Amino acid sequence: MNTVLAAEAGSTTARNLTITLFLVFVAITLAITVWASRQTKTATDFYAGGRSFSGFQNGMAIGGDYMSAASFLGIAGIIALYGYDGFLYSIGFLVAWLVALLLVAELLRNSGRYTMADVLAFRMRQRPVRTAAAVSTITVSIFYLLAQMVGAGALVALLLGIKPGTTFLGMDADTAKVATIILVGALMIIYVTVGGMKGTTYVQIVKAFLLMSGALVMTLLVLAKYKFNLSSLLGDAADASGKGAAFLEPGLRYGVETPGDALKTFYSKMDLLSLGIALVLGTAGLPHILIRFYTVPTARAARKSVLWAIGIIGSFYLLTLALGFGAAAIVGGQAITAQDKAGNTAAPQLAEALGVDFLGGSLGGATLLAIIAAVAFATILAVVAGLTLASSSSLAHDFYANVMKNGQASERQEVTVARISALVIGAVSIVLSIFAQSLNVAFLVALAFAVAASGNLPAILYSLFWKRFNTSGAVWAIYGGLVSAVLLVFFSPVVSGAPTAMFPEHDWHWFPLSNPGIISIPIGFLCGWLGTVLSKESDDDKYAELEVRSLTGAGAH
Repeated sequence: MNTVLAAEAGSTTARNLTITLFLVFVAITLAITVWASRQTKTATDFYAGGRSFSGFQNGMAIGGDYMSAASFLGIAGIIALYGYDGFLYSIGFLVAWLVALLLVAELLRNSGRYTMADVLAFRMRQRPVRTAAAVSTITVSIFYLLAQMVGAGALVALLLGIKPGTTFLGMDADTAKVATIILVGALMIIYVTVGGMKGTTYVQIVKAFLLMSGALVMTLLVLAKYKFNLSSLLGDAADASGKGAAFLEPGLRYGVETPGDALKTFYSKMDLLSLGIALVLGTAGLPHILIRFYTVPTARAARKSVLWAIGIIGSFYLLTLALGFGAAAIVGGQAITAQDKAGNTAAPQLAEALGVDFLGGSLGGATLLAIIAAVAFATILAVVAGLTLASSSSLAHDFYANVMKNGQASERQEVTVARISALVIGAVSIVLSIFAQSLNVAFLVALAFAVAASGNLPAILYSLFWKRFNTSGAVWAIYGGLVSAVLLVFFSPVVSGAPTAMFPEHDWHWFPLSNPGIISIPIGFLCGWLGTVLSKESDDDKYAELEVRSLTGAGAH
């Protein structure tokens, strides 16, 4: 009886601590946003933070943008459940930055002003290219937004201690999830409409610091528990996983060998390759990452910010290795899947277990869980703000100012439309997220990466490096990659025909792979090439001007 009462007291304390820390973080970030709104006077301030951030500040903000709920919760969870294979996500996400650094960061900073489409439209017809870029940006951003907001809804029941049959402020678990999604959506709209890029960037810097600190503390506690002996940590993780030595070897989730079925084995290996390609190439096409390169004053600062981002993100992904194996060893695979089948709650469960061990009793567990829970909320808020800013900037700058108004809109009109767009996109995301609560978060993120790599990346690379590339090629590349990626996922086992599918009771799948990258990315590049060679349009002078600008920064804004 006493144990039950102690557990209930612990969960109430955790709930109160979580809510208090969450409200403190929201209050701090809202104060930053209001302060930033007073500094936001021009379109450059709203879209690019006045290009006033240093390489280190922007590197922190990129880290804050990139280390999403999917990274913090998803990767720790997938490592805890699948061991070696789960770490492939960390490697893929990190290596992707080399593509962004070597091919995109400096050239994009020199060539554009506010959005990805500025680079494409420089040497092409404005209307079709900017329309296609706006469609692609909004599609990728909304899929990514759904992932974060659905993640927020799924987390809240654990973080607030709402279990089936219990209520919180009169709400059951499902109602609390919907309320959380609406709250997160409302806050992200406020950050973007009030603070613009300056407010959003400072929120991301604060969040990156919190996330790195939280992950570092948990990693040190895991290592201290095992006296910094990695061998015994990995041994315990393998034993507690229920999978033995296979947990520390490849082939548990990807590239699975199916005896007697060569075709199934082949598809599993192709799926691994497809996922890797999408992760590595997707980052350089993500709109909310690309616009970050415009917030620094020079191309050199853009390069420096990517180097800082690689250091910060690389360190974080190394920490996820300790968190994942630590969760497997200390919490155990069964306890993790009992709470969440996808393993998304592995990191908070590990925090609770470490709190009990090091801080003593259920109160210690409740305290550390509350801190990590508040960091997870902070993570979600910062990322959704960045995504909303990217999509509203594209709608206002690309579609409204340059397509509808033919470049005749004033800066004030543009910023007003961007704020209205943030409101509309936020509202759409809230509604879709409420209906999408049953969807798999990792699936939505992987789809966003595949779409970005299939549509945006071919258009950007061709535009920067191929003299013959033209309007027709850009439009074909974006729409070809976008449509093929979305269609292939719709007809894949991720959506139907598998026990883990979104619609497990239906089966209309014919595409055997879970990730479309290995097919849709080449289709995007092929469509760009085909659209170009079938059109006679060419402007060598404009390409020469773009080349000089992208390499030297001459004429850059």
